[in-house]
Amino acid sequence: MKLTSYVITALSCVAYVSAWNRLDKNNTVLLIVDHQVGLSQIVQDWSPNEFKNGVLAHAALGKLFNLPTILTSSTDTGPNGPLLKEITDMYPDAPFIRREGEVNAWDNAAFRDAVRATGKRQVIVGGIVTEVCTAFLSLSLVDEGYQVFANAEASGTFNDKTAEDANRRMEKAGVTILNNFAITMDLMRDWRQTPGMNEVLPYIDTYLWPYGLVAQSYMSAMNNDTHL
Repeated sequence: MKLTSYVITALSCVAYVSAWNRLDKNNTVLLIVDHQVGLSQIVQDWSPNEFKNGVLAHAALGKLFNLPTILTSSTDTGPNGPLLKEITDMYPDAPFIRREGEVNAWDNAAFRDAVRATGKRQVIVGGIVTEVCTAFLSLSLVDEGYQVFANAEASGTFNDKTAEDANRRMEKAGVTILNNFAITMDLMRDWRQTPGMNEVLPYIDTYLWPYGLVAQSYMSAMNNDTHL
């Protein structure tokens, strides 16, 4: 009887374990890692246009959802080059940690302090290259007890296989791999919220054009009173 009771209790506990980590815009920090003009040239698992769009969409999430945002670069006076100008123009006042040697951003004390200072426990990460800049940082954050969401569309590397191997390694450690659209929808949750339809649709129209077409079609039908 005692053993049965333990089994029932254990099963009850399992029933209440969430199958997924939901992003909470009030508990999330956005990290922009090594999106540098030199490093961008080695990204081969995305076309140049696709990758630039994915990176800028990743960066814009901070503005859309008012997320604390931290930038970091790796030896940006050398061949890695500066961060994309569009990103630094987007965040002229955000913490910007220029690393001079640390491969893993978490090994830099100023970067760790900046992340911890936000007080947030969920982290969205995107970086170049996927298996190093994104993966090393994501795995370190998991070790520190953070819930980590790696943005696949804002992370790039030498080829598809390398990206797949890196994503598999992160997933085994508990990192959630998402794209920009999934991140956007999870942060928003409800079109009636703020940010909601009025704020999110322009973002989608800019960075997620296929769904932007859907939104434009819907708005056109609304304006013409032809929607179902």
